[in-house]
Amino acid sequence: MDTTGRVEAIWTTSAEGEPMASRERVEAVPGGLAGDRYQRGTGYYTPFDVCEVTFIAGEAIDAIHREAGIDLSGGEHRRNVCTRGVDLATLLDARFQVGEAIFEGTRPRPPCRHVEQVAGIGGLMDALRERGGICADVVDPGEFGVGDRVQFLEKTEFDGEALATAIEDRRG
Repeated sequence: MDTTGRVEAIWTTSAEGEPMASRERVEAVPGGLAGDRYQRGTGYYTPFDVCEVTFIAGEAIDAIHREAGIDLSGGEHRRNVCTRGVDLATLLDARFQVGEAIFEGTRPRPPCRHVEQVAGIGGLMDALRERGGICADVVDPGEFGVGDRVQFLEKTEFDGEALATAIEDRRG
């Protein structure tokens, strides 16, 4: 289980349907990345299905290019943060640090037809299936940039066994 990686690329856009812009550094703020469409409330799925920050694995982008011939290096995946070397599934129901910011992985981010329509790439939704990345909430704001470490901190899901052990230990 790879729980440490690096930020390979950062993408934001100020409004739904606008092209993603590459960033070297960004500020994670309450609600998302400063100036990004979902943090501003102008995303396509606002207010129904908001992911504050989306992460996608660089390895998934590589596989899509190899298998489907689709180049997503220009942010066509419409995810905010591209990582390398970390298994994003390990960050679900967990807190993790990126640069100065702390996030909590909340759920997988499946692809949708809207991504395919905005990117204008036929087959993109199917290519992203099972590789769409994850959603995360900003827990502790801070700045991060390309090359910064992505570090697992702790699981946040309810662990009944750990609770039972703690109660037993407390009772002596």
